[in-house]
Parts: sequence; C-alpha cells; structure tokens
Amino acid sequence: MSVSLNISDDIALITMDDGKANAVSNTMLEALEHALNEAEQKAEAVVLAGRPGLFCAGFDLKIMKGGSDEDRAALGDRGGWIVHRLYSFPKPTIAAATGHGIALGALFLLGCDVRVGALGNYHFGLNETAINLPLPIFGLELVEARLARDRMVEAVLQARLYQAEEAVTVGYLDHAVTQDKVIAESTNIARELAAIPSEAYNENKQLMRRQTLSTIAASLK
Repeated sequence: MSVSLNISDDIALITMDDGKANAVSNTMLEALEHALNEAEQKAEAVVLAGRPGLFCAGFDLKIMKGGSDEDRAALGDRGGWIVHRLYSFPKPTIAAATGHGIALGALFLLGCDVRVGALGNYHFGLNETAINLPLPIFGLELVEARLARDRMVEAVLQARLYQAEEAVTVGYLDHAVTQDKVIAESTNIARELAAIPSEAYNENKQLMRRQTLSTIAASLK
C-alpha cells in the first residue's frame, strides 16, 4: 500500500511508503485524498510522513517526462490540488520529513503548517530546473509564500538542494532533529496545535492564505 492512515489520540498519522522512491503517481494521490478526507472527519491534527530515509521524491518521472501531454497535465493538476488541500486543510498539518523531500515532496513540505526534517545526509528542495522541468504555478505560489525571499533565486532557478539545518534557514523546514525523533517531534507539535480552538485556527488560516489559495485554484483544472 502506498499510503497508510493511523489515528491515535485525535492525531492522524498519514504515511507515504510505496516501497520505492515514494514517487507520486495517480494511485498515491488518490490514496492521499482518501486519507486526508478521513483525517479531517476523525482527527484534530495531521502528521504527514514518509518512511525512514525518504519523505517524497516528487512526481513519477515516467509520467512527467515520458507520458503523453494529457497524462502529464492530469497528474500535475491532481498533485496541485493535493498541495492546495494541504495548504487549506482546516486543521493543523505537520510534515514529518523522515528523509529526502525533493520536487513535489518539497511542495508537500511548503503546504504543511509546520515542517520537521531529519538531520543527516538528506536533501530538501526543488530540483525542477536541474531535471529540465518547469515549476508549476502552484509551486511558485508556495515558494513566494514560504521561502526566504533572498534565497529564492538559488532555491528555484538554480535548483539548489539543502540539508536540514540550512533548509530551516531557507524556509523548507521549521525544525531539524535526528531522524529517529522526527515522528515523535511532529506528533508532539500536532498535539500542541490540536489544543488550539479549531474554528479560529481554520478561519485565520483561510484568511491568511486566501490570495495564494485563490491563485493556485485558478491555475488548476
């Protein structure tokens, strides 16, 4: 199974693990949609994780570089809607970056409210320029909203990847901890945020992000 959901003490842990690179296909996106929908109904906060050593390596390149124009566009838009869903999710979302978070994986990080990443030889960032792909509008909007302005050229145009401590400075992560503590730290943050009144949390999130969310939605089919 590419995505699993476990809810305990009102905290939903959604884990991506396809047994390979956690490359995002239509199958994984469908599973993420279902998991987020269930978590919204049954939990008070969400932790989105990968397996040890790997958070998410981005879109499935067999489709994005070798598929038809229609297949690429459909997968890209569906991924964009998941990022929109994360960024507008009515409850707290915490990314537990248990390892590499590249391309769409980095956008999943930018879409979550709080990001915890693993120290070590793991990389975070947007490598689209390096692999000869354009960054979609939903990605550019999140970059504008969340990355440090003085690091955007190197982070996007120059496709620089960062280890956890520098990824905090650039804006991909909020906290860097040893890999064995990523899930526990993310879950602790989720519990703290779940205690905030949920209606006010959601209302203020939508107000703060309304322009970015509107622009992303308008760019997707």
